[in-house]
Amino acid sequence: MKFLAGFVLIAFVANICSAVPTTYRVGVGIADVTGPAADINTMGYASPSPLTSGIHTRLYSRAFVIEDDTNRVVFVSVDVGMIDQSVKTEVVKRLEATYQDKYSAKNVVLSGTHTHSGPGGYLQYVLLIITSKGWVQQSFEAIVDGIVESIRQADINMNDANIYYAKDILVDANINRSPSSYLNNPAYERAKGTHRCNQLVRGPSPSMNKTNQYISSDNKGYAGLLFEGAINGPQVMPGKGPFVAAFASSNLGDVSPNTMGAKCIDTGLPCDFVSSSCNNRTQLCIAFGPGKDMVDSTRIIGDKQFQKAWNMYNKSDSELEALEGPVQFAHQFVDMPNYTVEVQDPVNGPTTVKLCSPALGYAFAAGCVDGAGAFDFTQGTTSGNDFWNLVATALVEPSEEVQKCHAPKPVLLSTGEITWPYAWHPTVVETQLLRIGQLMIAAVPGEFTTMAGRRLREALDSEAVKNGGPSNTKTVIAGLSNVYSHYITTFEEYQMQRYEAGSVIYGPHTLSAYLDQYKKLTQSIFKNEPLDDGPSPPFLLDNQISLVSGVVFDRPAFEREFGDCLVQPYPFVRPNETVTATFVAGHPRNDLMTGKTFMTVEVKEANNWKVIRTDAHFDTFFFWERTSAVGQSEAHLRWIVPADTPDGDYRISHFGYYKNIDASIVPYNGTTESFKVAAGAA
Repeated sequence: MKFLAGFVLIAFVANICSAVPTTYRVGVGIADVTGPAADINTMGYASPSPLTSGIHTRLYSRAFVIEDDTNRVVFVSVDVGMIDQSVKTEVVKRLEATYQDKYSAKNVVLSGTHTHSGPGGYLQYVLLIITSKGWVQQSFEAIVDGIVESIRQADINMNDANIYYAKDILVDANINRSPSSYLNNPAYERAKGTHRCNQLVRGPSPSMNKTNQYISSDNKGYAGLLFEGAINGPQVMPGKGPFVAAFASSNLGDVSPNTMGAKCIDTGLPCDFVSSSCNNRTQLCIAFGPGKDMVDSTRIIGDKQFQKAWNMYNKSDSELEALEGPVQFAHQFVDMPNYTVEVQDPVNGPTTVKLCSPALGYAFAAGCVDGAGAFDFTQGTTSGNDFWNLVATALVEPSEEVQKCHAPKPVLLSTGEITWPYAWHPTVVETQLLRIGQLMIAAVPGEFTTMAGRRLREALDSEAVKNGGPSNTKTVIAGLSNVYSHYITTFEEYQMQRYEAGSVIYGPHTLSAYLDQYKKLTQSIFKNEPLDDGPSPPFLLDNQISLVSGVVFDRPAFEREFGDCLVQPYPFVRPNETVTATFVAGHPRNDLMTGKTFMTVEVKEANNWKVIRTDAHFDTFFFWERTSAVGQSEAHLRWIVPADTPDGDYRISHFGYYKNIDASIVPYNGTTESFKVAAGAA
């Protein structure tokens, strides 16, 4: 097995074929984590408006198990906005019940890809589920079940493997969305990178904006689908093949795939450089991707990542760097508000500082150019206003200690001081480091900016060598891992108080604390001196509140049955045209169709119908629409016919479940009439 590692463009790519005995044994697995496809707020934009109403591409958990003769580690890249502590805790609990001490919190890393188009409601802290109307058990179960299943698959598919590291530069796929903050870093540090967002180490953030209603794995998920499809072949449906490709997140805190940049939508002029506003309104400052719409931008950015990764994967072994050395791990829970670290004060010299109780600033509420906030906040704000101060103090007035600790950030929400109905933000976070030969994976609980990530990598590379590690040690960052604690900026970026800095919840010295903590993890690995576990984080599932309405019942329109086709496809279509069909539908939350599909496209071959597309493909769209307040709904299906589609007879099918008035759940399906695809169709 050839196994490529590196968070340059692709986290891990493993092929189950052509095994070659070597030091490592590697297993891979993939499973569906899509969740409820209707009426659930999507996680990422902190806005109540985007609700799931169908599926563009399914969401997957991609697991990679790696072991040597002594240790085993697991890295899982999950198509979700971020990993929550409750998810990590429950996954480990289930793994330990099956595998005993083979898997634990210490050797399992869960990392989110940062799609903003997945169902929310699975995070245990209050602030992170306000827009989803609280807890959504279906979201949580789908994610946990899928992660555990992907690890189970990887565990039973272990093969001997060589592991290679590759790196390259991807340009024209992202920009720095907060350049004024980045430019506040020292010139000597900025000179180390040719690009403001260091294309060497990261893929971009979401392309699908907050008007999107489809579940989507976004550009990273699409890149993975392209890579897996290229190896597994078109006959293998997404999520079903033996080859698994994960495009994992790294330090993407200030990165945007909207490469056309931010403009004022009312004038077409550039936005204000410091505040990213137009006439003091952030809502008018919008960044645009390279495509004609957000789906096209997702395709373009995802394809760029795939093409670069494909080129690296197809290099000869001699052009790649083989990983050599042991598999190790270090892990510790840390109480962040009580963390003390020595920093270099420009006036007083070395000074010991303590981090802050969690709080968010005004710039957090402003949002960013990828998704502006709803009110009159702007980025770059270092002072409050009377109205919003009053709103904030209606929850809890920030203490003088909190305000002083977070300065120059004006505190909007002192979340660490709000205890009703339970904790709003984490105070205990997971810090974790994996080692595979000369490669170290720093699993971080949030979004590091470009420069913050650069400092962390350099610090850990140096610390490894200082403690006897190989001279060619290289650190990569796995962002959004294990628990979400918002953003981590440099101290200099923090002074600018743009969106990222306003979202640093533990204060201006957060990065310094993480540098110190991850150095301790590095020392633990190379000195072979285990750390204590640290304070246990809370598990808050018993505290959760949900205001999401359940499905009461479904009913078809008069003289109709579930699965009836209301709108048939046009009988003749050409490649590159769009085929549409509409069916009488039940509510998608009656059954998540995990590992299955709400739609198929089929071609007729020798009097049999063969499935060639599901709702997981990029060229299919399943959209659900409620058509009345008394349980009636429709499913609108679309297929954009690829240019290379063979001539022939095709049809589209819809699958689902409806809920009776007696609460019983019943399966149904429906199929269109056949239609012809032909290059010369009339």
